[in-house]
Amino acid sequence: MQAAGPVRNGAVAKWADRIAVRHDDSKFALKTEQRKRVMMAQTVVIGAGPAGLMAAEQLADAGHSVLVAEAKPSVARKFLMAGKSGLNLTKDEPFEQLIQSYDQAQNWLGPIIAEFDAHSVQGWAQDLGQELFTGSTGRVFPKVMKASPLLRAWLARLGEKGVQIRTRWRWTGWEGSSLVFETSDDRTEVQADATILALGGASWSRLGSDGAWAPVLADKSVSIAPFAPANSALSVEWSAYMQAHFGAALKAVRWTAGELESRGEATISANGLEGGGLYPLTPALRDGVPLCVDLLPDITRDELKARFARKKSKTTLSQWLKNGLRLSPQKIALFHEMSKGDPQMQEDPVRMLKKLPIRHAGLRPLDEAISTAGGVKRSVMDDGLMLRDLPGVFCAGEMLDWEAPTGGYLLTACLATGRWAGRSAAEWLQQTGND
Repeated sequence: MQAAGPVRNGAVAKWADRIAVRHDDSKFALKTEQRKRVMMAQTVVIGAGPAGLMAAEQLADAGHSVLVAEAKPSVARKFLMAGKSGLNLTKDEPFEQLIQSYDQAQNWLGPIIAEFDAHSVQGWAQDLGQELFTGSTGRVFPKVMKASPLLRAWLARLGEKGVQIRTRWRWTGWEGSSLVFETSDDRTEVQADATILALGGASWSRLGSDGAWAPVLADKSVSIAPFAPANSALSVEWSAYMQAHFGAALKAVRWTAGELESRGEATISANGLEGGGLYPLTPALRDGVPLCVDLLPDITRDELKARFARKKSKTTLSQWLKNGLRLSPQKIALFHEMSKGDPQMQEDPVRMLKKLPIRHAGLRPLDEAISTAGGVKRSVMDDGLMLRDLPGVFCAGEMLDWEAPTGGYLLTACLATGRWAGRSAAEWLQQTGND
């Protein structure tokens, strides 16, 4: 899910707490023991992000009682953080085009997202009272440009449908057939007829996506692809020369890494480079593919050579970049930073302008990434997203092994897989006589 950057000083956590939902436990509690509570629930959803809440709504609509357990003090923290940068809900494009953004996962995600595509996401948000608008690139946002109004409306609707939400319930695994949670009462065990895991990926641990669930499932012989950063910033060890440009955006550029290409902005930060122009290249950058940038993508190399040939001999290269090409200060700074000491700069500065190598120290740490690759492998689930070796346990959202670029694709897939898992669980309960 798209976010603006690292969380600092717990500000988001305090802000998210304002809409925390708390409910009376009496509907589900059967008996209380000293320091241990045993409960029963028809269905349990673990994780109260978009995928988990969507799954809970599908189960409630099918007539099931639903208990949602969330480890944090409030729900949907990563969703709220995405709202701070406008809440990009989806990308308004035909399904055939939309699904291509899921790359290697598009075949198995295809039927799932086809049932809840960009059009469906927009209808869902509008049903919750949100007016939407579509930007020039096709990205869809609420007109209020934040997530909290939509989330409040959604939580209210879930409450009307009887969905019970418990916060500060951290799932630690199973004991026998019981789900075990660390709660304010120290320990709570829950017997459930069906369970949906919507535990997120392994980035933004302060918001709840810490990947701590992976060893729990691995102990149950569930195969998990290793976590890796997705939609990640780059680490760059800048010289002091670049400090004046920290926070400035590189606009109107084209980034390339192997066969991948992206036209979009990136911001120069103290730690390196970050932004939507770079994020789609993360799969190649993870594999060590070199990164280059075209600082003048709308001018051909031949045209640029002709302009350079007209440069007066007394005009310095920096003067020509500024006055002749009208490059922004940050583009000029990046050009000098990355070309110094490179013999190509003296031999062919035009080539460097069109294909400037970016020296970097790799991707930023996993926890800083907007999302993660890796997770529960498709091979261990059936078509309904139920774990083959754990009947009645379903998975949804970013904990599944897929990745997608920012631009609405992340949230669309989380909502779609949550909806699919919720409906699959309801069908399974009916088939097994637990409805």
